[in-house]
Amino acid sequence: MDNYSVYILRCSDNSYYTGVTNDIDNRVQEHQSGKNKKSYTYKRRPVKLVFSEHFHDINQAIEFEKQVKGWRRAKKEALISRDWDKLPELSKNYQDKNDPSTSSR
Repeated sequence: MDNYSVYILRCSDNSYYTGVTNDIDNRVQEHQSGKNKKSYTYKRRPVKLVFSEHFHDINQAIEFEKQVKGWRRAKKEALISRDWDKLPELSKNYQDKNDPSTSSR
């Protein structure tokens, strides 16, 4: 059975990079070594692995990666610290701020 990992790297500029791979150790090493000069992390090395979650189904991994990539920084940091209770609140606050029906007129 294959294993896939969704991972988050903290870059040297304090930004986050989210990706998916079937070989987490090798992929982190590729980011660290600067294997791909066109990659987001190339000029932001060194990088540090701060989160990973494992999946047996590549489609679930890709879906989760896309979801996390769409999150703002505060929600990613709650995920990294595994503060599950904050995730719904951070989603709610973000939705409320962007929902015209909840804004004051």
